[in-house]
Amino acid sequence: MPALLRDHARVAATLLLFGSIAPMRLIAEDWTQFRGPDGQGHSTAVGLPTHWSTSEHVRWKTPIPGKAWSSPVACGNQIYLTTAVPTGKTHSLHAVCLDASTGKILWDVTVFDALVPSVANRIHAKNSHASPTPLIDGQHVYVHFGAHGTACLTTEGSIVWKTRALKYQPQHGSGGSPVLVDGLLVFNCDGADLQFVVALDAATGKIRWKKERPPCEEAKRFAFATPLVIEVNGRKQIVSPGAHMVIAYEPKTGSEIWTVRYDGYSIAPRPVYADGLLFVETSFDRSVMLAIRPDGEGDVTATKVAWTQTRSIPSTPSPLLLGKDLFIVNDAGIASCLDAKTGKPHWTHRVGGKFSASPLFADGKIYLQSETGETTIVRPDREHFSEVARNNLNEPTLATPGVIDHDLLIRTASALYRIEGR
Repeated sequence: MPALLRDHARVAATLLLFGSIAPMRLIAEDWTQFRGPDGQGHSTAVGLPTHWSTSEHVRWKTPIPGKAWSSPVACGNQIYLTTAVPTGKTHSLHAVCLDASTGKILWDVTVFDALVPSVANRIHAKNSHASPTPLIDGQHVYVHFGAHGTACLTTEGSIVWKTRALKYQPQHGSGGSPVLVDGLLVFNCDGADLQFVVALDAATGKIRWKKERPPCEEAKRFAFATPLVIEVNGRKQIVSPGAHMVIAYEPKTGSEIWTVRYDGYSIAPRPVYADGLLFVETSFDRSVMLAIRPDGEGDVTATKVAWTQTRSIPSTPSPLLLGKDLFIVNDAGIASCLDAKTGKPHWTHRVGGKFSASPLFADGKIYLQSETGETTIVRPDREHFSEVARNNLNEPTLATPGVIDHDLLIRTASALYRIEGR
């Protein structure tokens, strides 16, 4: 097949056939969490832009105070971000809401007026104090700042609850975003000292369950991954990658369903899942792609890993699964298309640049955003690398882009852009 998903009806059908069971409804205009409605980088929007610059096809550009690499999320006519604003020797942590039509900041709420003093404030040069992406359920916005706290706000900006009850020391700052499932807000807390997964009551912020990671003899046990909710044989699982292992948890109690062990830490990519296979990247020191059959129980390392691939696997960007193919771009700018059933590469191509943002699929095209603000648009072709266009905002962009209506939301180091499509 020279190209996948040539028309929009086939795009929607493919997402329904191969997409995971999303914790929220799949609506193209509502970009409700990290990597969109299904958490896997898919959008059903059409008419997205293919050409832009800092002055062309920019509906609006709004400066955002502070430094943050959380991705934008959107619901209806509102867009939400988090940011960290320097305040003396510390930072205040904010939730920000913008009008989607005009880009005007509707409200800017200081959720926490300072970082937690007992938490190490040193972060990686590519990180920020507000890197986890917010999550929307239609009436509430959940914001997460790692060990510096978590909160729930109304969509009008009133704080419903906030908590700093979880104590651990992050390594290089925080990065993993939360997921919402069955009234629970779940996220990973994989620090340098302690590693656990926690579920908060989404209505109150109280801890419903907290599960420590199994013992690990490796020195480096920190990670930054975002869980993914899937459904296997009618049973929901919270798939949670951590250092040296990925674990599936039962949502209601947090009990472990299965575990796969590997060599790898500082995990950042979010898994993807479809057609009976789960795909996990192991990050550092050398990233490996694992295809896992998530229908087992206990330690299934020896029995449920369908294949592994070591060639040009990302350490930071998440994979993109489209039908029978995986599309990836690694941190060094090498893009690949892998056969999802076997892991065999169909092609590998050097795009150029460095990458942290995860790929986006929308309107029959894949959007690859580099760390310098260049977006390369390609067709999901399994036979060869097929470039459509390149566009550059000429500013650092480590946040994964979002979608609203027919437009792109791109966050740079200083601003949020709404790039117009049709």
